[in-house]
Formats: sequence, structure tokens, C-alpha cells
Amino acid sequence: MQGGRVWARVDPLVIDVALACVLAALTIVYGLQGYDALYRAKGRPPFELLAIALSLAVNLPLAVRRYAPWGAFAVSHGALVAYTAAGFQPSANLWAPLFLCYAVIRNKPARHAVWAAAATGAAWLMSGLEATLSVELSVGQSVIGVGVIWSWATSNRRLARRNVQLAELTEQLRREQELRAQHAIVEERLRIARELHDVVAHHLSALAVQAGLADFVFASDPAAARKAVVSIGASSREALEEMRGLLGVLRTDSDAGDPDPLYRSSPGLERLDDLVERTRAAGLDVTLTVTGPRRVLPSGVDLCAYRIVQEALTNTVKHAGRGARVSVGLSFEAGRLTGEISDQGGSVPAALPSNGLGLVGMRERVRLYGGTLRAGPGPEGGFEVAFALPLASLDTAGGG
Repeated sequence: MQGGRVWARVDPLVIDVALACVLAALTIVYGLQGYDALYRAKGRPPFELLAIALSLAVNLPLAVRRYAPWGAFAVSHGALVAYTAAGFQPSANLWAPLFLCYAVIRNKPARHAVWAAAATGAAWLMSGLEATLSVELSVGQSVIGVGVIWSWATSNRRLARRNVQLAELTEQLRREQELRAQHAIVEERLRIARELHDVVAHHLSALAVQAGLADFVFASDPAAARKAVVSIGASSREALEEMRGLLGVLRTDSDAGDPDPLYRSSPGLERLDDLVERTRAAGLDVTLTVTGPRRVLPSGVDLCAYRIVQEALTNTVKHAGRGARVSVGLSFEAGRLTGEISDQGGSVPAALPSNGLGLVGMRERVRLYGGTLRAGPGPEGGFEVAFALPLASLDTAGGG
């Protein structure tokens, strides 16, 4: 394997030049030593300057077979035909044209390969007949020689094509992996953005309403004003705690062993009573009803349900105003968790801005866990949010 890696680092041109020189040298040495009384008796011309020059012309084009296969092929075969026609020793100069035939078949289209194979076969046949071999033997050696080269070249061409396709597929796979990684990053950012939206929107809305309430009753009802200020402090501390948890997710070196750090410090339905109390402190009349035996929910579903209730109450604080009556109902059923949050507007509307992303975020959360959500005007006025989240399949799958 180490030897293969060494050869892979060698420039192919160096290999081709070395092969051309070695074949030229061997051919010339063989021609000089093989010219004996037998060839003199047959009237063969001596292997001298012209034969050496033609032998070089046959073999040296191998050096550029990768860069100009057709040109090298034409020069080599033309020199071989001239060498054979001049009557020189016919058994020399046969291998370089065969290698050049391989180069053309390996690198050129099939129609070019057929012409190259035919030309090489003809040159070999001419050489065999010049060597006084029988027609059958001359044709046989031509067919065998060219057939072996054809099989070798075409198999290597198919292998090279597969390697190119494999390289393309590998590059495509790498790009797809990058896109999947980028998609995962975008999804995680959207996930965190939803959390930040819910935290900031809810707490800042509650703070704004509570601050307005404290200012409104500061002189007429100091106790209510004090209660609103205390609620402002509690909401601020809880917002800071949740923000720290979310920002900790963005630290790459923290929670390395936590499979889902986003949910680790996030609130759930166990903090629903605190959420209701803060909403009451903002001036809303909130009633909470829970039916069915409470159960431990997967963390993702728990957070999803909490955020839906939180967003619905936030919208009520923004749009229904102080004094609004709000009912929050949760039902733990055998295979699902259902919830309904409805309100009846109060006497003093809270004119707080809204960008409409809250409902979008709720729908995305419910869709993520295979649930349903309905949000719109209630049958008796006001606004109503109802949702259902499946539980059994999530429990068995380890959802969250």
C-alpha cells in the first residue's frame, strides 16, 4: 500500500517519458543484436541509422500519450509502417503502437476507439506478414494483441467513469450534508427565537400592564399599587432566569452532555400557578381549572403546553385590558392533553403593540408535536384558544 501511494505521487508525465525511453532503448538494442546472418540471408537491410531513427519515432511518442493521444498514435503508427515497408527486422517496434492504441481507446469516444484498434491491427498484420508468418498466424496475433488491449482499456475507462461519478456523488453528499447542517442551525435558531419571543413578549407585556396599573392606582389604592410593584419584581426575576437559560444554550462549551439543553431549564405546567398569579397581578380575573389526573409530560410537550397558555394570556393582557375575565382549562386525558383559554374583554383596553407572531409560534409548536390548535373569536365574544396534544405516542417514543 505504501508503494501504491508513492506511485500515486509521481507525475504521470515522468512515468510516460521513462516508459518511452526504456522501450526505445530495448528496441534499438534488440535490433542491433538481432541483425545476424539469418536476416542478411533474407536480404534485410542492416539495422543502422535509418532503422534507429524510425525506431525512435515509433517509441518516443509514448511520452505524450496522455496529452496528445491521437497525435502520438499517428506518428508512432506511421513510423511503424515506414519501418516495416523499408524491410527492417519486423519483430521489433510492436509494443509502443499497442500502448498508444490503449491510450486512444481509454480516453477517446467509442467511434475513435474502433478506428484506432483497426489501424493497430493492420500495422501488426503487416508486420506479421513481413516476418513471413502465415496469414492465419498473422491475423491471430493481431486479433489477440488488439483484443487484450481493447478489453484492458475499456475496463479501465469504465472504472474511471465510475470514479468520476463516485467523486460527483461524494461532492453532492458533502453539499447535502452542509445544507442539512445549515438547515438544522436555522431550525435551532428559530426554535430559540420562539422561546425568546414568548419570554420577552409575556414578561414585558405583564410589566407594562403592571406598571400602568401601579401608576393608575398609586394615589387611590396604595395597596394595589404595592402589589403591582411586587409582581413587577417577580416577573423581572423570572424573565431574567429564563433568559439566562436560553442564552446558555448558545454557548458551545456548555451543557455538552445534555441531549436537549433548551428544555433543561425551561418552565413547564408545574409553574402554571405562578403564571396565573402574575396575570392576575396585571389586573385580569383569571380562573384555572385542571381536570383529570396530572401526569409527568415529556419536557418538550410540557414546555409547548406552558408556552401556549403563556402566549394566550399575554395576548389577553395586551388586547382585553384590565378587568377582563379569563378562564384557563386543562384536561389530562388518556391519550392527549387538551387546553382552552378564553376571555371576555375588560373595561379599560391595554393599547400594547403586537406583531402577530404569537399565534404563528403557537401553531408551529403544536404542529411539531402532532397536535391541533384553534384560535379565534369565542362563541360568546372575546377570544378563545383551544389546543390538543397527543401524549401516548410521545411517551412511548420518548418525545421531548
